Amino acid sequence: MTIKKQLPAALASLLYTLGFTAAFATLPAHAQTINVVDVGGALALLQDAIESYKTVNPNVKFTFTKAPAPELPSKLKAMQAANRTDIDLVLGGNDILAAGIQQKLWTRMLPEQDKKFPGVLGNYHPQAQKMQELAQGEALAVVFMTGGPFLQYNPDKVKQPPTSPQELLSWCKANPNRLIYARPANSGPGRAFMMGLPYLLGDKNPKDPVNGWEKTWVYLKALNTCIEYYPTGTGAVMKELGQGSRDITPSVTGWDINPRALGIVPKEFKIVAFKNFTWINDTQYMMVPKGVAADKMPVVLDLMAHLLKPQQQALTWDKGYFYPGPAVKNVPVTMAPKESQDVIKEFGRPEFAEWTAKQPHAQPLDAEAMVKAFRIWDLEVGAQKFK
Repeated sequence: MTIKKQLPAALASLLYTLGFTAAFATLPAHAQTINVVDVGGALALLQDAIESYKTVNPNVKFTFTKAPAPELPSKLKAMQAANRTDIDLVLGGNDILAAGIQQKLWTRMLPEQDKKFPGVLGNYHPQAQKMQELAQGEALAVVFMTGGPFLQYNPDKVKQPPTSPQELLSWCKANPNRLIYARPANSGPGRAFMMGLPYLLGDKNPKDPVNGWEKTWVYLKALNTCIEYYPTGTGAVMKELGQGSRDITPSVTGWDINPRALGIVPKEFKIVAFKNFTWINDTQYMMVPKGVAADKMPVVLDLMAHLLKPQQQALTWDKGYFYPGPAVKNVPVTMAPKESQDVIKEFGRPEFAEWTAKQPHAQPLDAEAMVKAFRIWDLEVGAQKFK
C-alpha cells in the first residue's frame, strides 16, 4: 500500500479517536462501502433514506443483506474472534438487540457518542424514549411501532372472533390447525403475543418469564395442541392467512396494514382486540458491531444521525409496515410521501387510534429476560414444530 493510500485511513482513525466524526463523515477521504444487514425488516422503511445519504456523500456506497435474528450473533462472534468484522451496521428489533447485548457484540453508542447525536433522547417521542432505554446505550431506536397483540382474522370463516385468551383456546380446539403464529425469536407479532399474554392472564410478574409466567407457559402449551406448526417468520404466516389455509393469527399494527396494502392478505380481513389488553410496543434499532474499521466508523455514525432527521423519519410511514413508523417526535403522516398517506388512509384502522389512547402500553422484556423467554418457548412450546 502506498503512503497516499495509508494517509486517509490513518487520518480517519485519528479523527475518530479524537471525536471529530462529523467533518470526516461529511467528506470521506476515499470511497467507502458500508455493509448493512437487515434482521427485522426495517430496510423496507429505511432503504430510501439510506440511499439519500449518497446525495451529499457520493463517495459512500451501500450493500444490503438480510439475516434471521437467531443466526446473526454466532456469525458476528466468529467475525470478531477473527478480527474481521465485515458488517458495519445492523438494523433489527429487540430479538437481535437482546442477543447482541448478552453476547457483548455491539459498540456502545451512548454516552460515548453524545456529541455525534446531540439531544437524541429528547428528540424521541415518549414511547420511543422508553424503548430506547432497553438499548442500554448500545443501539439507537430508529423506527417505532405501537405493536399488539390483537387478533387478525378472516371474517368469512370466523363469525364470532375470540376476545380473550380463553376464548381463543376454545376456538383453536374447535378448529384445529386454523390458528397460526410464528416463532417469537424471529417474529414481531409472535413476540408481542408471547409477551402480551402475562398481562392478559394475570401472571404475577410480566417481566420475569422464568419465575413470573406460570399461567402463560401453561396456556401456550395448551394452545400448542391445536396448532400444526410455527413458521420461522411472519411473512409465511401472512401468506397462509391470505391463501386461506389459516383463519386467525395474533398480529401487530404494521403486520395488519402492510400485507393488506400489498394484496397478500385481503383488504376485508378484520381485527379484534383482547379485552383489557396491554400494548407491547416494538422498535427497530441501529446497532454497530464491535470491530468496524476505524475509517468506516465516522461514516456509519453520520449515516445513523442522518436517519434520525425528521425528513428521513417521515419516509418510515412507508406503507404501514411498522405503523406508525417514526421514532422521532413531530413527524406526522402529512410529512410522509403522498403514496404513504394514501395507503394509511385506505388501509389504516380507526380502531388503532382509539386503542392507543385507551389501553396501557408496556415495553418488551429486557435483553436477558427476552433471551430466556425465547429459550423456554423454543424448548417447551415450539420444539419440533417450527419450520
